[in-house]
Amino acid sequence: MAANPALDGEIQNGRHVQQVRVYYEDTDFSGVVYHASYLRFMERGRTNYLRLIGADHRALFEAAEKEAPGFAFVVRHMDIDFRKPARMDDVLEIVTVPSEVKGASVTLHQQVMRGDDLLVEAQVQVAFVSGGRARPIPKPLRIAMQADQDAAGAGGSAAQ
Repeated sequence: MAANPALDGEIQNGRHVQQVRVYYEDTDFSGVVYHASYLRFMERGRTNYLRLIGADHRALFEAAEKEAPGFAFVVRHMDIDFRKPARMDDVLEIVTVPSEVKGASVTLHQQVMRGDDLLVEAQVQVAFVSGGRARPIPKPLRIAMQADQDAAGAGGSAAQ
């Protein structure tokens, strides 16, 4: 499956950057983005980051199902800081950078930016599981994430 930068964002210096427009459905009655909408935006960022480093989810799930039935990436832990609100029609950038890559999990630093304004920041630990137990992340993905972690470290923090 080919990546589409308009839909999937792109990786720049080890950082995945994806634009998201805020729609009416993303807001609450007061016109600001509902807190759970940020979780969806960041999920898109994580999913497209994995896609761009070679994890076509459909193909990965099909291959992993043969070797590790019940395989999944699951959010194990999330720390999130809501700093400023976004509003309908804002164009946001979702920035995703691996900050720690281990055998069975990866911690991703994610930011939701509007221009130079940091709106939301999160540390998200994602585990690779199969059969209800943690399993090693497939080696090609782990290597790609470690390379991005190194590139992002050399290029500075997620918000530059």
